Amino acid sequence: MTAKDVTEGAVAAVSDELVDAVVADALEGGVELLGPDGVLAELTKRVLERALAEEMTDYLGYEHGDPIGHGTGNNRNGSTPKRVLTEIGAVDLDVPRDRNATFEPMIVTEGRPVPGRLQRQHRGPVRPGPVHP
Repeated sequence: MTAKDVTEGAVAAVSDELVDAVVADALEGGVELLGPDGVLAELTKRVLERALAEEMTDYLGYEHGDPIGHGTGNNRNGSTPKRVLTEIGAVDLDVPRDRNATFEPMIVTEGRPVPGRLQRQHRGPVRPGPVHP
């Protein structure tokens, strides 16, 4: 499967009806489609925050609210506001953080614009312990 196939699959998941509803609501409410307070900026914010939440899940090794996370020594601990530069302009995000303050998102990095393409990154072992080749 190529990157193009994955992109086309993700785009196909957004139905025409959903796009029509978003555009209609924006037009009825007098909301801009583009610009810092526009629909596209809000959509970008939501997509990036979902990706960050998924990255946190990968990092911690368990889903949000899963009891397996109790007693691991590291849990989700709210979020930190951060302004990031994207291809459509600056977007304010709530970046998740962990109790041990060791989570460093790969999607949103310090001093670098958000990449146009998101990729799942394997971080290695989640829990401390010996690493076996």
